Amino acid sequence: MQTNIGLVDQVIRIVSGLALIVLFATGVIGSWGLLGLVLLATGLLRFCPLYRLIGIHTCTHPTRLP
Repeated sequence: MQTNIGLVDQVIRIVSGLALIVLFATGVIGSWGLLGLVLLATGLLRFCPLYRLIGIHTCTHPTRLP
């Protein structure tokens, strides 16, 4: 796997993912708030499978993940 998420994209994914999870946990939004788990995971791993399929790279220097 090669990273394809840059720093700004990573921060946005982690913050919005956590926000969705908190809103779901408090009952403010429905089960679609669980999509926050996907955003959080892709932000922490710095890899998005959809970006790979489309050919998008928001990072300046892609690195290989172990």
